[in-house]
Amino acid sequence: MSIFRRLTGRKAPRALPPALDPAHGDEELRRLCLLAGAGDWAALGPALAAVPDQAELAWLLHRVSDVEGSEEWLAKVVAERPEDTLALLLSGARHLAWGWEARTASRAQDVTEDQWRLFGERLETAEEQLLEAAEREPGRLAPWYFLQITARGASLGRTVATTRFEAALRRDPGHLASHQQRLQQLCAKWGGSHEEMHAFARAATLGAPEGSPLGELVALAHLEHWLDLPDGEDHAYLTGPAVRSSLREAVLRSVLHPAYRPQRDWRTTHNTFAMVLSLADERELAHAVFAVLGDGVTRWPWSYLGGDEAENFQAHRDRCAPR
Repeated sequence: MSIFRRLTGRKAPRALPPALDPAHGDEELRRLCLLAGAGDWAALGPALAAVPDQAELAWLLHRVSDVEGSEEWLAKVVAERPEDTLALLLSGARHLAWGWEARTASRAQDVTEDQWRLFGERLETAEEQLLEAAEREPGRLAPWYFLQITARGASLGRTVATTRFEAALRRDPGHLASHQQRLQQLCAKWGGSHEEMHAFARAATLGAPEGSPLGELVALAHLEHWLDLPDGEDHAYLTGPAVRSSLREAVLRSVLHPAYRPQRDWRTTHNTFAMVLSLADERELAHAVFAVLGDGVTRWPWSYLGGDEAENFQAHRDRCAPR
């Protein structure tokens, strides 16, 4: 019995679920999104240009590109300052995000003709702008990260997708987000197979140094496989001994390894591990990951469970807490 109940004779009040933070607890990202919402390129542009790490810049651009309505003022900046490659890059990223907003997350058969048209138009603009940005500044990582997503969305084929993934790795061999996009390309739902997807995830994880966040790929592959199975088979799959063993190996080799050092996007990686480990009934390891996260819930991957993401997070954190 808890101390609270012994003293009061009542159960302790249930804690409110943590609140989703679109900025992932990153105050600089929060500031940049506010600038994007205000259309203040005079402040936003220099702030982005000052980011020295290419992987961090790609992550920030990805998040800032989700700011609704930014395509309007970005179009004006690109027209008025055609030499500004960073503005062109962000505009391309925004058109990509805007395209997926039009398509929605619905299955292909449920997307309307008008949605497909808008999706195609916006992806075409994204392709043009991102390719031009890549040509202007060949050493930059971000265009090749985004171009992997446009290639998949526009169904440009596996050869193009592979070429773009390899281009990203030449600029940053350990770039987690590019590996995540490659894994998506290899999913069965995008024309790949479970076997290809799992082989890629395991090879990338074992080929990276211990403490690398690339171990998340193993959890992502099992999550995608789980999502592809009918009710009943999905739970049996994730709780099977082989899957649980591979998840234990991945998390202990990556985010729970002593050599692990968190990157800018660490919260999403930890949320992925926490959810998949909990679903696999690896509660002790899930609890260890939740303990690092605190209340740092991210919308993805908890959105896969339906309902409120923060409540899903709270429910799984509770079920994995020591008894």
